[in-house]
Amino acid sequence: MSDRREAMIRGAQAGPRLVRGLGFVVAADGTAVQAQRPVVALCRCDATARGPWCDGTHKLIARRAAAGSHP
Repeated sequence: MSDRREAMIRGAQAGPRLVRGLGFVVAADGTAVQAQRPVVALCRCDATARGPWCDGTHKLIARRAAAGSHP
């Protein structure tokens, strides 16, 4: 039998990718970062301070954009 696990990826239109069953992620700088939870949120907006993990910054960006579009 194989120890191989399959990851399941789910995403929302304006949010992170939720990944279940992930062992680790290779960050943009090439370092391997181990997943500490059964389900992790990977950033898609590139504004997170905790890359590659989502820290909710996309919500702040959306609020600022909405506020700027309404005088």
